Amino acid sequence: ACSFRRQQLFDPEHPNYAGDVGLGINPALKERIAKSDLVLLIGARFSENPSQGFTLFDIPAPRQRLIHVHPGAEELGRVYVPDIPVNAVPGTFLTAILESTPQRVAGAHWPWARQTVAAHRDYLEWTERLPAGAGKVTMSATVSHMREALPRDTILTNGAGNYAIWLHRFYRYGGFGTQLAPTSGSMGYGLPAAVAASLRYRDRTVVCLAGDGCFQMTMAEFGTAVQSGARMILLVCDNATYGTIRMHQERNYPGRAKATHL
Repeated sequence: ACSFRRQQLFDPEHPNYAGDVGLGINPALKERIAKSDLVLLIGARFSENPSQGFTLFDIPAPRQRLIHVHPGAEELGRVYVPDIPVNAVPGTFLTAILESTPQRVAGAHWPWARQTVAAHRDYLEWTERLPAGAGKVTMSATVSHMREALPRDTILTNGAGNYAIWLHRFYRYGGFGTQLAPTSGSMGYGLPAAVAASLRYRDRTVVCLAGDGCFQMTMAEFGTAVQSGARMILLVCDNATYGTIRMHQERNYPGRAKATHL
């Protein structure tokens, strides 16, 4: 499974892929991680979003055994105390593991192989099943259509906002360099990222998905796109509100929404 907005790091069609651990996580994947006996965390911090608000693991010592591989020594044990901390970059770690692990015996099966098949099946079901009864024009259907219609090397960009949850759930990224998105909640990131991607890779399709509030943060860069000759598709999700902020207002202070209507 890939961490929050790191879906480009693993082929979603690969039979070992279980999905992404971020906002709007597949409940089956969340349960699988929570009930696991060992977590191998490679190169990620497992901060607020992937940790589901720091609720997925106990702090400071997770119930699961934890092997944490990270290039920053200061990150190891900062939130979660690992059973085995490894201060290394992911590539070096994986190379060392491959070199020190005996080749798999032909015909043998790992004890967790059946669970891997089930995890991938859960991922496919989660990303192919559209919510029922919501009408024909929905975010789910739109992103599913994008998945079928766009070239596999399309570069997708987005900023911060609830609208991106549909992109992460229903789109399948085509490899490294196809996903440009912030992990720190930076609204307005998608449009300038799309301009840069279009100018850098003029022969590839570039699509920016932006909420109306997110778009307003950097909409002057649309002028930059026209002036520089950038060619991209921009989809603005217009729900007339700062959706994420309004969500928190309604959840924590029901009936007291303030300054979020657009």
